[in-house]
Amino acid sequence: MIPLVLPILSPPLWGLAFLLGGAVLLWLISLRIRDSSIGTIAWSLGLAGVVDVAAWTGQAGGDRAALVIFLVNIWAVRLAAHLWARHEGEDHRYAVLRQRFGRRWWWLSLIQVFLLQAILIWVIAAPPVAAVLNGYAPMGWLDYLGAGLATLAIAWEAVADLQLARFRADPAHAGQVMDKGLWGWSRHPNYFGESLLWAGLFLIGFSASGQWWLLVSPLLTVFLLTQVSTAVMEDGMDQRRPAYAAYRRRVGAFLPWPRRRDARKG
Repeated sequence: MIPLVLPILSPPLWGLAFLLGGAVLLWLISLRIRDSSIGTIAWSLGLAGVVDVAAWTGQAGGDRAALVIFLVNIWAVRLAAHLWARHEGEDHRYAVLRQRFGRRWWWLSLIQVFLLQAILIWVIAAPPVAAVLNGYAPMGWLDYLGAGLATLAIAWEAVADLQLARFRADPAHAGQVMDKGLWGWSRHPNYFGESLLWAGLFLIGFSASGQWWLLVSPLLTVFLLTQVSTAVMEDGMDQRRPAYAAYRRRVGAFLPWPRRRDARKG
């Protein structure tokens, strides 16, 4: 590592400073282009960025640090590229908020979208940050189990996103519901993959530091994905896509499981 002396803040706090600064910058850009949903695209890059900043300012090294930095950055770049490729203007969820709050949205979005996201990212990133700052400690079975789960999660999420992208790219599927492949086992297999990733990173972070409080990261991730993101995404879906009600009855929202028989079909 390049020698670095930054005496004022600890590596995690440098990560927080990076996130807050990035949040304000993204907010200013969003005001210029009238698109608050760019924060969603930057979510994974923020998580990777805070880990990278902590590793750099903490002069991290060792096999564990290299492994975690690799896993987090591969996941982040792929997810950000996927979200950017499908981005077509401001997401309707943010457009609704923009309309609801009117002229107040310019400053409310700073707090409600960008700064809140920065704090959530900082908390969720705690396990990989702990892992890279204890990179030289001997690796054990929890590290290998966590790395295996994280690798599986990255592949799972990538396959789910690819399947959905191919489905949407076919004009014949316009207005239809994707219920094939991983989407036939879970209505949100990509969310399951992301939760699995942070469970794996928790195991590595716990193995490195022995800090149980890091469990907040995967638990918060599961809560946000199942109780917030899923609810917002599925709100009104039955009205927009009539087949979605039957899909909801057949396929669970989160955990992959063989589809249930639709009782209404007899």
